[in-house]
Amino acid sequence: MSPFTSNQRGLQHRSQVEANIRKRKSTAGYALLLSSVSVALIGCQSSSHLSSTAGTPQPLIDFDTADGAQSQAQGRAFHARLNANSDQYQQLFDSTTYPDNDMQAKQRLLAAIRQHLATEHVAVAHASYHAVPFIKADSIDAGSSGLLRTLINLYAYKNADSADDDNNDYDVDSDAEAVVASVAADDSTDAELIENNDDVFDEDGFNQAGYDESGYDQYGYDKDGYNEYGNQKEEEYNGGRGGLLSGIRGLNPKELLNDYEAMHTKQQQAANQKEATAESDSSGAVSQILSMFSRTPEQIEAMNTYQYQYLSINSVTQYQPQNKRIQSVYSYDYLAPTITSSIQLPIALDFNNSRVIIDPSALMPIMAIASPEDTPLPTQMAAHTVGFGLPETITSQIPVAVIYDAAINAVQNSMAELAPDYFSAVDISGDKFAKEVGATQAVKVYFGSRQSGELIGKVFKYVSRSLQDYVDANPEKYPEDAALKTAITKIAHYNKGYQSADVGSLLQLIEAIGPISFNHTNYYYLDHSDRLLAKQQRVNVGGDLLGSKTTVINQTRYDNASFNKHPLAPLLAQSFGANAPPAIDGNALIRKIQQQTQRLQQAREARYEYDEKYNLNENYDDSYNNNSNDTLDIEDE
Repeated sequence: MSPFTSNQRGLQHRSQVEANIRKRKSTAGYALLLSSVSVALIGCQSSSHLSSTAGTPQPLIDFDTADGAQSQAQGRAFHARLNANSDQYQQLFDSTTYPDNDMQAKQRLLAAIRQHLATEHVAVAHASYHAVPFIKADSIDAGSSGLLRTLINLYAYKNADSADDDNNDYDVDSDAEAVVASVAADDSTDAELIENNDDVFDEDGFNQAGYDESGYDQYGYDKDGYNEYGNQKEEEYNGGRGGLLSGIRGLNPKELLNDYEAMHTKQQQAANQKEATAESDSSGAVSQILSMFSRTPEQIEAMNTYQYQYLSINSVTQYQPQNKRIQSVYSYDYLAPTITSSIQLPIALDFNNSRVIIDPSALMPIMAIASPEDTPLPTQMAAHTVGFGLPETITSQIPVAVIYDAAINAVQNSMAELAPDYFSAVDISGDKFAKEVGATQAVKVYFGSRQSGELIGKVFKYVSRSLQDYVDANPEKYPEDAALKTAITKIAHYNKGYQSADVGSLLQLIEAIGPISFNHTNYYYLDHSDRLLAKQQRVNVGGDLLGSKTTVINQTRYDNASFNKHPLAPLLAQSFGANAPPAIDGNALIRKIQQQTQRLQQAREARYEYDEKYNLNENYDDSYNNNSNDTLDIEDE
């Protein structure tokens, strides 16, 4: 290699200098990046001022000084700072002592509900309905199928393919079977020898057909598929298909995805060809049945226009907590321009006396169809209400009033245990219903599937505990071997095996794979003194299989003015008021009908016995006469 010239040496030196500069710049950039990241991670701790405002403890005691007074002052300041930090920590996590907005809303609502349930009040309710498509047209899920529908279609697709394979196998094997049949016909002697070898058993104790001396195969089943205990062989053993889950039990996720892709491709081909025949439709009748239940947007719009727009459920209720009595009138009203109809049902629940009182007028047409001879006319009834009491065999076990108290306490205690996150104060400045009832504040409580299941689990556990406490407090009525005490004890043991939140998780699972979803939101309207004035409940029920979601809005008012001017209030007073006639004893009426039925049955059986006896006598006389005639004929001969 020739030596570098002066120009080449200058260029080489310059390139080395530029490389060193670039290296230093790169190193400086990395250092700057690391320092900025460190500052970002350290955050406010890099500033002493921000650190003090963030509540970071600082040394308040100067140990370098020996001044006693100064040390005492610093010690007091240090302890004050510790107490302040402890209070701040408690405020963050102790929502009971330091309630946040949600906790305050929960406490106000629970106090209002307890006061409301403890005082006598009236209620006026109005419910309206409206349906919308389950998935909006502009949603990202538009055109997608629900998981349950996909599994059903996939299962039907697998069964259809299996059936096609079976048919193909049958067609392919039919010629072979014909050949085998011809060979068997020519070799009938060998077949007879094989049949006669059923009594010859191999070293394992089985004959040529695979059965032992007792007639059972190696699995313990006979030729008809039953074991010695009379149980039939399992689906897996006899090759039968199981249900939906058993059909996809042995498949792994990859196979499921492959089957879904094949099914989707087949559906796309059928859609493109517009020939959805029985052979090209992968899901067949199952898909058609699912389509029958699903509503189209046009059907939903027609339902809102012609049905839900004019339909409403109205009710008036009187609640008497001291007497443990609830009396109501429910009305199913349809008010359209061309037709008007109303079905009204007065009903009262008397928990102290274990009675239910109803006005059966709305049920009379149905009863007349089922049993016309037992249906009285309105003019034949001494009163227009009928009372039914629980049998003494039930009330003697445990009073209904005890169950009522247990349920009321369970609801209150269960709501008190719910998380404050479920409760929230809402702005009602633009709420028309709040202005109508004169509310100054409102609390929103959301109950989805998880919250509803948790509440159900807590209520069930509280009711079980209350009943167990009642049984334990009355040992003279419930000895150790009493059936009710044993059952309640078992329920208490079962309640130890799950938590209330597990019920909510179970409902979530059902909602995830089931054909229906449900949730409801409650708005409780209060006045300035935390008194409950009204409630608005919004319930959403629907699912992918139905193709729609129905919203029910139920508005309930608890003021006397709305109750007094309601059209159903006079019917409530007429049915259950102080001047109402005593209700007909429904239990006596049922006993009378049962006795009449028994007498008719006895008469029918007696008539059958008489007919049989008469027929026997008649046959005996005929046989005697026939024998006599035969004898005479013989003698004549």
